[in-house]
Amino acid sequence: MNTSEKFPDPKEIEKELGEFLAKKFGGSVKMTAPIVLPQTDASDTVEAPVHKPFQMHFDMKPEELVSYLDQYIIKQDNAKAILATKICTHFNRIRFRQKSPDAVSDMVGSIKNNILMLGPTGVGKTYMIRLIAHKIGVPFVKGDATKFSETGYVGGDVEDLVRDLVREADGDLERAQYGIIYIDEIDKIASAQNLIGADVSRTGVQRALLKPMEETDVDLKVPHDPISMLQEIERFRKTGRRDRSTVNTKNILFIMSGAFSGLDKIIKKRISEQAIGFGATFVKPEAESEILSKVKSEDLISFGFESEFVGRLPVRAVFEQLTEEDLYTILSNPNNPIILGKKLDFAAYGITVKFSNGALRYLAQEAFEESTGARGLVSAVERALLRFEKRLPSLNVRRFAVTENVITHVPQWMAKLESRPDDSDMQASFEAICAEEKAGLIQYLSANQNHLREKFGLPLTPARVGLIADYYVSHTVDINGVFEKFTHFYEQVKAIEMQFLKKNGINIVFEEEAVDSIITRWRDDSANLDAIYKQLSTDLEYGLKLVREKTGRNRFFLTRLALEAPETFIRELLRETQPPISTPTPISGSQGDQERKPSA
Repeated sequence: MNTSEKFPDPKEIEKELGEFLAKKFGGSVKMTAPIVLPQTDASDTVEAPVHKPFQMHFDMKPEELVSYLDQYIIKQDNAKAILATKICTHFNRIRFRQKSPDAVSDMVGSIKNNILMLGPTGVGKTYMIRLIAHKIGVPFVKGDATKFSETGYVGGDVEDLVRDLVREADGDLERAQYGIIYIDEIDKIASAQNLIGADVSRTGVQRALLKPMEETDVDLKVPHDPISMLQEIERFRKTGRRDRSTVNTKNILFIMSGAFSGLDKIIKKRISEQAIGFGATFVKPEAESEILSKVKSEDLISFGFESEFVGRLPVRAVFEQLTEEDLYTILSNPNNPIILGKKLDFAAYGITVKFSNGALRYLAQEAFEESTGARGLVSAVERALLRFEKRLPSLNVRRFAVTENVITHVPQWMAKLESRPDDSDMQASFEAICAEEKAGLIQYLSANQNHLREKFGLPLTPARVGLIADYYVSHTVDINGVFEKFTHFYEQVKAIEMQFLKKNGINIVFEEEAVDSIITRWRDDSANLDAIYKQLSTDLEYGLKLVREKTGRNRFFLTRLALEAPETFIRELLRETQPPISTPTPISGSQGDQERKPSA
C-alpha cells in the first residue's frame, strides 16, 4: 500500500456502496454496517487539559469579615481579627495579581499566609473556618491530621485533601486551585517528645505536607485507586489519548488547628529560663491562652514539629478559653444552632419549645463544669431535655416552656403535664418567655442593624424590627431565615410599583410605613400579593388618575393612610389641588361710609 495516497473518506465509501446496492437490488437492500476509523499510535500522546480562566471576584475587607463573624461567634476578638485580615489579604492579593499581571511578577519562593490556630477544644476554631469559607464562597475541605500518613504508610494520603477540593468545586480545576484546606488536630502529628529515636510515622506526615503547603502539582489520578485507573483506561480506549490533570497548590490556603496540650509548659519553661539571672523580673502566673499567645517557632519545634513545617505556618492565632458567661452568650445568640436544633427536634412532633434566660444560664453552668468548651453545651441540653423529648410527643402538649425550675424538677413537671397537658403554669411561663425572647431579639437587631441592612438590603424601621421579632418568636427559624423571608416579601411588594406603572401609567412609591402595613397583613393572615394589588387598583386607580388630570402630577408616595383609608388619602390629594380661597380685605367704617355715600 502506498502510504502517500490519501486514505478514502468513510462517507465516500458508504455512498459508493449504497449506490451499487441500489442499482443491483433496488431500494429493498441498504447498508447498515458500521465504519471503523483507524486509530493513531497514541501510546505517548498527552492531551493537555483545557481550562477556562478563573477570575477571583473577591473584594471583601477584613473589618467586613470580622463584622460577619461577630454575629455568630462571641469573644475570640484577636483570633477573628487575625484570620479575617490574613484570609482577606490572601484572596485580594490573588485578585490583584489576576487583574494586574504585569504589576507584580511572581517572586521565587514567595510565602503564603498559611495559618496555625492554637487553643483548647470547643472554643469555635472549626466553626469559625466553616463560617469564613461559606461567606467568601470558595471550595473548602476539612481533614483530620490523625487519619493521614506519608505516602507508603497505612492511612490516607495528604494529597487526597487536594483531590477532595476538586470534588467540592464540582470538578472545576481552576476554581479548586483557590480553595481552603483545613486540617484539624495537627498537634497529633508532632513527634513524641519522650521517644528515643525518630518518630518516623508522624514526621513523615509533616514532610508529606511541606510541598502542598508551599507549591506543588498534585495529580488527580491516584495510582492506588482502581476506579481512577479504570476511568483512565476507558478514556484511553475511546480517545487514544492520556489525559493528565493536575492541581497546583500555589494559591490554596492551608489552615491548621489543634489544642496543643502541653505546649504551655514548654513556653513557661523558656520564659522562666530567660528570667533567671541578674536583674531578672519574675512575672505572675498567667492563663493558658495568655501563655500560648507568646508562642515562638522554637516552642513548636520543641513540641515535636519539623522546622521546615513550622516555617510554612507564619501566621498564628490563639483562641481563648470560654467562661461560663461566654457559654451563656452563645446559647442566647439567636443564630445559635444548639438551641435552634433542639427547637426543631420538638417541632418535629408539633411541639413549640421556648427557653427562659434562667434555663440558659443553668445549662451554661452545667456545660462549663465539663471543661469541654462549647461542645459541653450540646450534652448539657440533651441531658436536661431527653426525658421530656421522649414523653411529651405521646401527650397532647403543644407549648413547652423550659425554665430552670422545669430542668431541676423533671419528675414533678412530668407528672403535671401528664395530668394536664395545657397546665396553666406552663402556659403562663410560655407567654412570659415569648415576651422575654422578643425583647432580647429587638436588642440584638438594634445592635446589628447596620450589618443586617447591608447584608439583606432590607431597611429596618422601628416598626419592622418589631415585626421581625414577632415572626421569630412565633416560628422555629434562625434569624437569617427570617430576614431572607422578609427580604423576599419586601422585594415582591416593591414589584407592585412597577406592575401598577405598566398597567395604569402611574408611578407609585410605597413609603416604608406602607410596606410595614402590608407586611403586617401578610404576617397576620398570609395576605396574597395578587389580592393586595387588585385591591390597590380598585381603591386608588380612578382617584390617582383624577388627580393626575387636574395637576399633571404622575408620581405619588403612598403612605399607610393610602392603604387603610384610600378615600381619605385621595380626598387629601384633591384638596391640595384646590387653589387657596382669597379672603376679601375688610373695609374700615369711615371709608365704607364714604364709598356708600351718594355723590352730590
